[in-house]
Amino acid sequence: MTDTTADPKMGTFERYLSLWVALAMLVGLGIGVMTPGLVQAIAAAEVASINLVVAVLIWAMVYPMMVGVDFGAISGVARQPKGLIVTLTVNWLIKPFTMALLAVLFFDVVFAPWIAPEDAAQYTAGLILLGAAPCTAMVFVWSQLTRGDATYTLVQVSVNDIIMVFAFAPIVAFLLGVTEISVPWETLVLATVLYVVLPLIAGLLTRRALGSPQAVERFTARVKPWSVVGLIATVAILFGLQGEVILSRPLVIVLIAVPILVQSYGIFALAYGAAYALKVPHRIAAPCAMIGTSNFFELAVAVAISLFGLNSGAALATVVGVLVEVPVMLSLVAFANRTRARFPAAKA
Repeated sequence: MTDTTADPKMGTFERYLSLWVALAMLVGLGIGVMTPGLVQAIAAAEVASINLVVAVLIWAMVYPMMVGVDFGAISGVARQPKGLIVTLTVNWLIKPFTMALLAVLFFDVVFAPWIAPEDAAQYTAGLILLGAAPCTAMVFVWSQLTRGDATYTLVQVSVNDIIMVFAFAPIVAFLLGVTEISVPWETLVLATVLYVVLPLIAGLLTRRALGSPQAVERFTARVKPWSVVGLIATVAILFGLQGEVILSRPLVIVLIAVPILVQSYGIFALAYGAAYALKVPHRIAAPCAMIGTSNFFELAVAVAISLFGLNSGAALATVVGVLVEVPVMLSLVAFANRTRARFPAAKA
């Protein structure tokens, strides 16, 4: 595998993602106050608990990412199995459960005086969805910024996506059940198929039709702007519906962010420390820690809306996850770059 040592660059959208999300929140709040009928009409466009407008927007977000998944690269993992072991252990055996634990701890205990029990359950559900969805797209940005091995990062993401097809719904259902939140199984399975399985199949078929890696790269560059549009529009709709709650209780955004921040820095420390202890080269160690820390927030938002509704606290919690994602990840990128010399040199 080759070490990606080129000067890393971050696109304008990725660098200012938190700003765009914050602006979309403000626009959504304005729309919700001035034209509440429009947002309510969008919320009413549902079939089998799936909001049709949001479904289109989520596909616009998810599909370009799935086109980038190349299962043909998985055979290269035998060269460095330790990095993948760390990634899979953190993503599927630790992260979902610690996120659920932190959500219950903060919302049911620490923040109980300020949050009603029914709201606490909703926020917990949203954080469970975030914790059960490891990053699929933005991790390529974090890998590039830490001079990670691009091919190995692709392997890690591809394996994660395969596992996600089978593990996401059962883990979410289990954790929601443990936290005594009602689990609409049919809707959960339908959402998983709609937002994970079908986009993944569509992405694989698209890759096959395009043929060469160069054609795939050109295609994803053309469709990526639609991912931006989908994310911003979804956030605006969510905050249009949540406007009354947010304007009356702005502190709730801060309260939701606290367990997300604790989880993010804790998971990174665990994964990065494990990679260091196992003497994993930095070009693999940094991305494997980033995958566990970052979230597939597009999926979390989509499933939260499907399970609990556009105006639910669960949907709001997933959007707060989007808001804090970039500042947290950029701070971890800086830390990873400062500590690169402490890891063993990559083998030629």
